[in-house]
Amino acid sequence: MKIRSVTTFVRADETLANGAFDRAALLNRAARETAADAGFVLQTTRLAAQPLEAILRETPALEFGRAFETLYRKLGFEYGALLVSSAELYGDASALVQATTSLFVSLAIASRANGIQFDAIQAAARTIHTLAHASADGLYNFRFAASANVPPNVPFFPTAYAGDDAPSFAFATEAADLAVDAFTNARSLDDAQTRLVNALESHAARVEAWGARLQAQSGVHYAGIDFSMAPYPDEGTSLATALERLTGARFGTRGTLFAASFVTDTLRRAKFTRAGFSTLMLPMLEDWTMARRSHENLYSLDSLLLYSTVCGAGLDTIPLAGDVSEHEIAALLLDLAALAVKLDKPLTARLVPVPNVRAGESTQFDFEYFANARAFGIDADAGMRILNSEISSYKSPQSSSSPHMG
Repeated sequence: MKIRSVTTFVRADETLANGAFDRAALLNRAARETAADAGFVLQTTRLAAQPLEAILRETPALEFGRAFETLYRKLGFEYGALLVSSAELYGDASALVQATTSLFVSLAIASRANGIQFDAIQAAARTIHTLAHASADGLYNFRFAASANVPPNVPFFPTAYAGDDAPSFAFATEAADLAVDAFTNARSLDDAQTRLVNALESHAARVEAWGARLQAQSGVHYAGIDFSMAPYPDEGTSLATALERLTGARFGTRGTLFAASFVTDTLRRAKFTRAGFSTLMLPMLEDWTMARRSHENLYSLDSLLLYSTVCGAGLDTIPLAGDVSEHEIAALLLDLAALAVKLDKPLTARLVPVPNVRAGESTQFDFEYFANARAFGIDADAGMRILNSEISSYKSPQSSSSPHMG
């Protein structure tokens, strides 16, 4: 297991001059200096502020985004994140990504409180389409996501943003290897679950102890661990590999939904201070076995949406054909938003249309953190009228006893 990120959350103002940044910098230095002694490989440190419209008063969004990037890089953070959730700023999302090199941007398209935001869905689709054609490789979309019902203090990017309790920090883990190891020689489902729970709690205890020391050193509140089992593009660090070891069936075939649900249930049994998603994550381009099975045509976008009903962060790092339209992207986002609101769970969409790649063809990325996969098309009816209607939002009726589906 590695620590993908120590993510710090701050409440900023548009002058970027408040004391929260001094405390964030102190935490950042402490994390870097003590990671090895704590027994961890720390890959990145990241900084996330509150939603952009809660920061800006007079400063243009693009000017603020550039200044924010300059500041967090000066303080020693590799990456920063900003959330857009106001219609007045939707048009700035693509410019914020293009004008920076390390800033991640998300756009909120739905929430339990406000329902599905149709104008936001269209804005997110427009942003994805614009970013896809703003570079030869389409990788601007690696730093943009549509965000549906995502709470504050998620340490994974792109959808991280600060809540009212900032400054605080949380750990994002790269822990798919724990599931692979736990399931490889398990004698039964009970044994598999016990092995994974023990591994999670053993590693969490060490992370928790480190978090407590960092809190004492910096005065920044420790918020917990996001054990979303993030993968790395290698067979032994793939969540899909772990699911295959559990069921004996290839990822995408029958049994995958059960396996995804099983891992989610197991994560819920483990005892640790939870932050963020803390559930199964299936980022397609970051998962070696998922990418491999895509070439065998074993699953579809609909499959991934189905798996999201029992686990995960939604549609993450999904390669799409370069010729997908804004309308098609919006139609896909609409379905994801419906799941997030109806099931009251956080879902994201980080979609990567790849220029000059057609549906069914393989990507050809030369990028350490991606495994090349088969690009999807989107089956959206051109006659679909609802996205072009005068509806601005829709709140799905909710049962008062509806459980949160983490």
